[in-house]
Amino acid sequence: MAMKDSNQVIQNAAQEMSRLKKTSPTAAGPTETPSRHDYASTHRDEMIDAINQVFGIFKINYQNLYYAAFRDQELEIQAKRLWLESLKHFDPNTILAATKAIVLESEYLPTLSRMLEQCERSGGEILPEPRAAYVEACQAPSPKATHPWSHPAVYYAGLASDWFFLSSTPETSALPVFKKHYRDVCERVRNGEQLEMPKLKELPKPDQVQLSKEENQARLAKLRKDLNL
Repeated sequence: MAMKDSNQVIQNAAQEMSRLKKTSPTAAGPTETPSRHDYASTHRDEMIDAINQVFGIFKINYQNLYYAAFRDQELEIQAKRLWLESLKHFDPNTILAATKAIVLESEYLPTLSRMLEQCERSGGEILPEPRAAYVEACQAPSPKATHPWSHPAVYYAGLASDWFFLSSTPETSALPVFKKHYRDVCERVRNGEQLEMPKLKELPKPDQVQLSKEENQARLAKLRKDLNL
């Protein structure tokens, strides 16, 4: 699909979903009118609207693939609820930006895992995508704390996964474990936590005291005696 056509599809879908938001029976779960001062309810309402827009864009862009995936309304509702829960730590604007990026670059309906990865790329702070972070964690030499990491989140995800486990386990088993820890750390970063690398203990400074000639000779004699020379 040409980029111009894709952009038009996105704009049309966004306009349509804006008119229909929260009126469709396929909305992502029941909603309540939020209190003006209740931020949590307001955020959830915005998230539900964003998820509805995402699925509306997918429906228009992927058509047959969409209807094959969601053969009935109940499946669609369940999927929306799952996506709402899994993407709740992202800003609605990040979710919509990720949706646009996926539509422009992919001809296939994305999985939830693909959407999570794209949201991570579209977020404010630039974090390596999960598999690149995994490869970096596996290849980093020891001591790990002195490696020039692309982001501290990679180090802490590797630490949580266990370095030996990463180095001794096939990727098919190790990558899912690393991804889970990495997403947890990335969520902390997006919530404002500043990650710092651990400070290494300084090695004790060498003895700077100059020994006298007699002391050096005494040490040398003791060393020869100990070695039976």
